[in-house]
Amino acid sequence: MSMTQDMDRDPVTGDHLKDWGHRPGAQFPALLKKANEMRAEGFGLLRIRQALEGNIPPAPQVMELRAPGELAFEENIRADHPDEEDNIAKVRETMTALMRTPTIEAGAIMPDACPAGPVGTIPVGGVAAARNAIHPGMHSADICCSVMITDLGDADPKAVLDAAQSVTHFGPGGRAQGKRFTVSMDLLDAFRANPFLDNPKSLRMAQEHMGTQGDGNHFLFVGRSRKTGRTAIVTHHGSRGPGAVLYKKGMEVAAKFKRELSPATPKQNAWIPADTEEGRDYWAALQLIRKWTKANHNAIHQATVEAARVDVGDHFWNEHNFVFKRGDLYYHGKGATPAWDNYASDATGLTLIPLNMSEPVLVVRGRDAGHGLGFSPHGAGRNFSRSEHRRRMGSVTPEQMLRAENEGLDIRFHAGGVDASELPSSYKKADSVVAQIKDYDLAEIEDYIDPYGCIMAGDVPPFWKNKKKNGRR
Repeated sequence: MSMTQDMDRDPVTGDHLKDWGHRPGAQFPALLKKANEMRAEGFGLLRIRQALEGNIPPAPQVMELRAPGELAFEENIRADHPDEEDNIAKVRETMTALMRTPTIEAGAIMPDACPAGPVGTIPVGGVAAARNAIHPGMHSADICCSVMITDLGDADPKAVLDAAQSVTHFGPGGRAQGKRFTVSMDLLDAFRANPFLDNPKSLRMAQEHMGTQGDGNHFLFVGRSRKTGRTAIVTHHGSRGPGAVLYKKGMEVAAKFKRELSPATPKQNAWIPADTEEGRDYWAALQLIRKWTKANHNAIHQATVEAARVDVGDHFWNEHNFVFKRGDLYYHGKGATPAWDNYASDATGLTLIPLNMSEPVLVVRGRDAGHGLGFSPHGAGRNFSRSEHRRRMGSVTPEQMLRAENEGLDIRFHAGGVDASELPSSYKKADSVVAQIKDYDLAEIEDYIDPYGCIMAGDVPPFWKNKKKNGRR
């Protein structure tokens, strides 16, 4: 170090620390404070560097991928049709690659399993247990996608569906100013206190998207309990915009850790170490997104109840596309539902498994099966893609297919035309999924909510098409 540098009394910066071997992180502010206190006392850079050397943590050990096939996963699925054989082969391929991730210690697939991205991506109906790691890519952008049911007694199903249609919101974006649902100020304050959620976009979407259900396979279903004959409303949706923003930020942080901890891990399987400050903040953010999502379900149910002027009985909910801590492992359920008691403080022991719009919603009690890592399916899943379903339709129109597959049911598309990719023929056979739930002892079916009808978003043009169209005007 030159005499000029040693006599320089400019403040110590982060660049100095990095030059001295310190890695950026939560410890930087304290190190800079100590360095500049010494600077103010007249110490030179060499002496300051020596004083801070004890604070340099050892370089993290790079975690290599497991060898292919080194760690097996549990299978709770079988093929009863050639389409299912092809689907299962693809699920096995992607799950085998996923199990090479160095943090993963166990995995399982459910009867509704189907691929969800490039090889190595956790499939829908997949479960992965990780040690000291939260993998944002394993809960996906639709964080805390979930299902809620409310008992509405002897209410007329049509009146309930009409009321729901008048208050719910499907399609892209949020509610316009003046039509928004109230968001708890305590919840918004909690967002502001979390570094992953304290940003203008998350806070704006938390308010705009409350009372909205999105698109795709999200729905509002009305039916009757086979056990009691009572009417029930069931909603299915996730955390909408706030969850999508959290997912993006989580993936960005995970990517930074990946570069240091496991460069060979595919980007979709990067993780945030749970014992870091970032890991603790991300875990807390997930719990807040869970609260927001539950409030979103509650808001739609309450608005429907008020519009229909009906009595309210019991209600409960359960989530998938989430991370659950059990013991010292973090369980990532992508389209898989916890099936053990007390997995959360509001768990009732009962969960819901929707099948398709023409079939009942199952009310089940989980069996906590070890071969399922304590999970059960979240729905019916698909054997082939939406585009393949459209190809197989041939000359049959979506309207014709809707009538043929949903005779006697009241099916409504709230924000667009008939979405053929959400019709029953696009999903696995419901009776096959139900049979496998029983055969693999993943859950005990306690009731069936037989369908009266449902509301879905429908075939909504992509937002970029609308943007392009509006731009030409």
